[in-house]
Amino acid sequence: MPLSLHALSVPSYLQTLGAVAGFLEKGLAHCESAGKDPAALVEARLIADMLPLRFQIVSVCHHSRGALAGAAEGLFGPPGDAGALDYKGLQALVAETREAIQKLTPAEVDGLQGKDMIFRLGKNDLPFVVEDFILSFSFPNFYFHAATAYDILRANAVPLGKRDFLGRLRMKA
Repeated sequence: MPLSLHALSVPSYLQTLGAVAGFLEKGLAHCESAGKDPAALVEARLIADMLPLRFQIVSVCHHSRGALAGAAEGLFGPPGDAGALDYKGLQALVAETREAIQKLTPAEVDGLQGKDMIFRLGKNDLPFVVEDFILSFSFPNFYFHAATAYDILRANAVPLGKRDFLGRLRMKA
């Protein structure tokens, strides 16, 4: 039996968003136990020319909830300015994103399959069908930004391991 777009996307987004929520919680606990201000983590970068943790978390949410909303609208672009979110604000954004995705029904997501959509970057439009957009553009960006957020926390001494990144596995009952 073929997998549906919902089955491919929603559980995958939720698994990693759960992991992101978990490693952000560990980051906050690390700051509290070490007497560090979590605001420093919000602006932490792996390297000077990469964007900070704040942008990585916003992008994780944008390339999951935002990607599905863009697929429904037929248009998606880079994330806009999410404002000056503090650490707790980033955690709230992830929680809101998870809640919104959990509410999507299979009929809503599967109904997007085959629909044309555009990724607009400035004056450039990249044409996709929704499933190719999700699988070849949204997922790679989603996982890139999740991994980068994880790496920023690890580089700042937050005690994380691979299991923290994997999140809750969807194993056979």
